Amino acid sequence: MAPLQPSVSVPPSITASPSPIGGGGAAVTQGVNDLASVEQLVLDLCDPLLRENALVELSKKSEMFQDILAPLLWHSFGTIASLLQEILSIYDALSTANLSPGASNRVCNVLALFQCVASHPETRMLFLNANIPCYLYPFLNTESKTRPFEYLRLTSLGVIGALVKVDDSKVISFLLETEIVPRCLRCMEVGSELSKTVATFIVQKILLDNLGLCYLCANPERLFAVGTLLAYMVVSHPVQPSAPARLLKHIIRCFHRLSDNPRMILQQGAASSNCYIKLQSGPWEELLGQT
Repeated sequence: MAPLQPSVSVPPSITASPSPIGGGGAAVTQGVNDLASVEQLVLDLCDPLLRENALVELSKKSEMFQDILAPLLWHSFGTIASLLQEILSIYDALSTANLSPGASNRVCNVLALFQCVASHPETRMLFLNANIPCYLYPFLNTESKTRPFEYLRLTSLGVIGALVKVDDSKVISFLLETEIVPRCLRCMEVGSELSKTVATFIVQKILLDNLGLCYLCANPERLFAVGTLLAYMVVSHPVQPSAPARLLKHIIRCFHRLSDNPRMILQQGAASSNCYIKLQSGPWEELLGQT
């Protein structure tokens, strides 16, 4: 007897239906074909020989088919386990700093699919309850600035960023319990401009939640670490009209939220003084007006 193919169930809301408009048959046929293609690629993820191509193709389609892809990935048999195998396969390379661009790109394609799952309202909490983000944390702990490590760092931050985009205290609670803040601070220190921007955005979203603000301000050492790093980023960052302003805006919003707690002002000392002096300089006044 031939082996049974793993089943992929499609929610009723995403099945194609005939269009009442004349000439809609071709569009419906194309939609059915696209859906069948996505389903087959999801099945291919469980085959080691077909997985690499499936990862590439699905990562390209992740935004276009996000509404159907996230549930398919999560509910299809063995798929998440196959993706986690890819994550685990490069852990050894992290400790030896011997990570090839090809291996990095392959795992980044896995992370793109995880970001799709993390963004979807149906699968977001399932993703968290399975502790999947914790498998990404080793990528955030690295300090190498080479491209393979930087791509992993940035794409992993993108998954966490997708989780915090939706204001949900359960997400914030999970991230705090799993110590995401120190990992974001590390990325803010060693990452590229993009990695620093996403990591600071995550810290900002955590601070905007009352639970996150209380967490960061309850411990003096923790508050000092966050405030000092933010101040250093302000003092060390050049402010030019042509320079990207997103990172600086996120830093300012973090300071603004931290100022809601009196401990912030008392803890920072000279670092904050230098920071506030720079914020009063000409180029910063214009930027402050935009935040």
